[in-house]
Amino acid sequence: MRIRITFAKLGALRYTGHLDLHKLWERAARRAELPLAYSQGFHPQPKMNIAAALPLGFSSRCEVLDMRLEHEIALDGLREKLQQTLPTGIQVTEVESIDERAPALQTQVVSAEYEVSLAEAGFGSEVQRKIASVLESESIIRTRRGKEYDLRPLLEALELLDGKICMKLAALEGATGRPEEVLDMLGIAFEDTRIERTRLIFQS
Repeated sequence: MRIRITFAKLGALRYTGHLDLHKLWERAARRAELPLAYSQGFHPQPKMNIAAALPLGFSSRCEVLDMRLEHEIALDGLREKLQQTLPTGIQVTEVESIDERAPALQTQVVSAEYEVSLAEAGFGSEVQRKIASVLESESIIRTRRGKEYDLRPLLEALELLDGKICMKLAALEGATGRPEEVLDMLGIAFEDTRIERTRLIFQS
């Protein structure tokens, strides 16, 4: 059986890394007495996949995890049962059954949406002007790990809304837009902001 869990990652848990998050979910599954499936070999690993790794320090209200089980179970009450095993900051919003033959979760993500707020006051009119300038650019050449790439095609939407910067970025393998690089283009220090992933968009 393959189940899909949608959850929020909030508060202090935003400083929990990707690998630690996997361990956290493995412990939660054991405590909830789920028949978690494991890989074969000398170092069996739980058959779990998170849709898209969330950068350290980001919060999220839309994380998605696929978990494979050894046999079918009833889903009634499972969301509440899992929630009881998880630390404050992880909030389970949905648990559903997924077709075993469906493509791997990570390969289905195409875009991600983010909200950026300042630690104190909201963004002003100067940011609005810079956003307009970025959107008018035909290309935005950046350097990542010593290689140049064009950020502009990865930036699908960018606007200032209710004092927050909202952006939609491509999240394809090998072509992923990063919110902190967009902020750098706007002249905003990443350290002065709080970034939350609000939506993952999957292939239809």
